[in-house]
Amino acid sequence: MSSNPFLDLRHIRKDFGSFTALQDINLEIGKGEFVCFLGPSGCGKTTLLRIIAGLEVQSAGHILQAGRDISLLPPALRDYGIVFQSYALFPNLSVADNVSYGLVNRNTPRAEIKQRVSELVKLVGLPGSETKFPGQLSGGQQQRIALARALATSPGLLLLDEPLSALDALERIRLRGEIRALQQKLGVTTIMVTHDQEEALSVADRIVVMNQGAIEQVGTPMEIYREPASPFVADFVGKINMLPARLVQGELRFGSMCLPGAGADREVRVYLRPEDVLARPIAAGDPHVFDARIEKIEFLGSYCHVHVSSSALDSHKLMIYLSLNFLSEQSLEVGSNITLKLLPERIKVF
Repeated sequence: MSSNPFLDLRHIRKDFGSFTALQDINLEIGKGEFVCFLGPSGCGKTTLLRIIAGLEVQSAGHILQAGRDISLLPPALRDYGIVFQSYALFPNLSVADNVSYGLVNRNTPRAEIKQRVSELVKLVGLPGSETKFPGQLSGGQQQRIALARALATSPGLLLLDEPLSALDALERIRLRGEIRALQQKLGVTTIMVTHDQEEALSVADRIVVMNQGAIEQVGTPMEIYREPASPFVADFVGKINMLPARLVQGELRFGSMCLPGAGADREVRVYLRPEDVLARPIAAGDPHVFDARIEKIEFLGSYCHVHVSSSALDSHKLMIYLSLNFLSEQSLEVGSNITLKLLPERIKVF
């Protein structure tokens, strides 16, 4: 992060009576970045977004936007547009009037408003919809209009509060791609709150993983997925296998597997992604190989979640990914034996 972040959160804390919803949040966001606040319900991510928007007042800490201290400014004096989960469109106003709402409040000339509205509805993929009312639009179309309204005043910051969670699966995937493309086109600094890990991984430049009012890890999607900083991040982001293990005299032991380890002798847990267990023809003498039995196959289209057990792992179960083609070609089914290989460099130990 540069020495002059566009948004700088310093020691933010939020108390609701005796309950601390946010504790010592420090975060810098660069100009033009797309950042996702990711975490389970109740972790504080929406509270943090509302504090940035001025809809909640922090109990302690400061917020700087473009070098200006906005910590105690009312929402109307902050430079942002916001899109809510529930669209929050005015049902009695036309699309044009909804989109132009902020411009009218700023006494923008009528001709300029008309041109801006036309540009924005075209930008969000709904040209010609100006005279329609929200009730005549689908959920995805309403969210596009809410996005156009948030962008109408050309804000420096765009805040998205779980904007896709009310939509069906296909519309959610389509719209998240459109939001990302639009954000990159406009270069607007964007923060999106989500509890959907796939959503965060697919659109964000960086992800802020939150848990119980604190930041667990900040990083690119690849860093968060490949190098989780804690068991919580490893378990929350993506699918993962967890196996009990022991560190003994510089070796990591689980079942009959033995890998190089580090640290004092102790009980630990090994975390391993499903794709880091390989099923393929394996050369004689290839290390970290073991035999397993297929216990369950979950069909998911072009690939499957395959659950296996092995005496080499003290009968603990692993989940791996196998393509439908591979299962068919190898005539694998529940009860089949399969030879697998661990990738030890991908193992995380906590």
